[in-house]
Formats: sequence, C-alpha cells, structure tokens
Amino acid sequence: MTFPNDAPTPLPVLRPTLTFAPELLLRAQPVRLVFFDVDGVLTDGGLYFSEAGESIKRFHSLDGHGIKLLQRAGITPAVVSGRDSPALRTRLHALGVQHLQLGTEDKYPAAQAILDRLGLGWSAAAAMGDDWPDLPLLRRAHLACAPVQAHSEVLRLAHFVTQRQPGAGAARELCDLLLVASGCYARELEAAAR
Repeated sequence: MTFPNDAPTPLPVLRPTLTFAPELLLRAQPVRLVFFDVDGVLTDGGLYFSEAGESIKRFHSLDGHGIKLLQRAGITPAVVSGRDSPALRTRLHALGVQHLQLGTEDKYPAAQAILDRLGLGWSAAAAMGDDWPDLPLLRRAHLACAPVQAHSEVLRLAHFVTQRQPGAGAARELCDLLLVASGCYARELEAAAR
C-alpha cells in the first residue's frame, strides 16, 4: 500500500566490482577491434553433429551480451574461424557481428583484410584464441587473450587468461576488461540497472 506522503526510496548506487591490474588496463585502452575465434572461445570447443551431418553449436548468453556491449562502446567485434555453419551464422547475425571470415584455415590474411577495411592496425586490435591456428593473430595483436583451457603455447602468448571456461563466459571476461579500460563499464552497468 502506498501513502500520499511516501517518498520513493532512492536506488543504491551500483559500484563496479570488477578489478583488473593497471598494466592490463593500459594495454587494453587502445583496442578498437577484437578478433574472436569460435570453437574453444565462443563455444566449449566440442564439435556436435546431427545425424544429417549439420554442425550444432552451443553459445552462452553472457558472451553474447558482452559482444553487444562492446559494440555500444564503439569497439568492433570480428570473428575469424576455421569453421562455418548455419548455426554460427545465425548467432553472429543475431549479435550484429558484421566483420567475419568463416571457413578459413589461414587466419592471418583474413584478419588483416578486416583491419585494412576498417583502416586499423594491429596496435588497435585484441585477439582471443585457444589453439595453434590462432597464434598468428595472437602474436600480432596488441592484446592477446585466451580462455583458461587454451593450449599451452597459446597461454604462453596471452596477456590475459580468463577464469571462465570457453563457451561459458570466457569471452565476456575479455569484453568486461575492454569496457573497463574504455571507461564505459560503469555507465553501462548503471544503465542496465535502471
């Protein structure tokens, strides 16, 4: 029941709980584009096939929302993957990912072409991968990232290794890092809680 003299209770201020090392935030600040691998990054890395031979993928909503937040912050997500499937295309379309190269085994030229189209260099790029095909991007990217389950050679190159598993919020951790580094995280958090 509401009484005429009742004033609305002010909402508590949301203060971000995430913290990152200062040197990691400095490294992440110039990033304007992020290359994501799919299998082992945006998915758990398992390959699922229906009886008809169709590829079935499982994506996590945390990762998807993080990609949408990146776009709102002016950071472009791009996907470069060795595989292609209708399920993957459907998910990327739903997320509004416009820059993608699917079904390519040689990821470096595909990524370079995306950078060239956008007028960016590797100094403005982050990359997240989990296995050897991702090494050319991780070696060149200003910010190299890997999910915790990545191959040891990938982990060795990574500036940032997630705590969450691939396909279960690992990509969101990278998104959050970039949002904090860009100064957009607190604003987006407050807007979400209104």
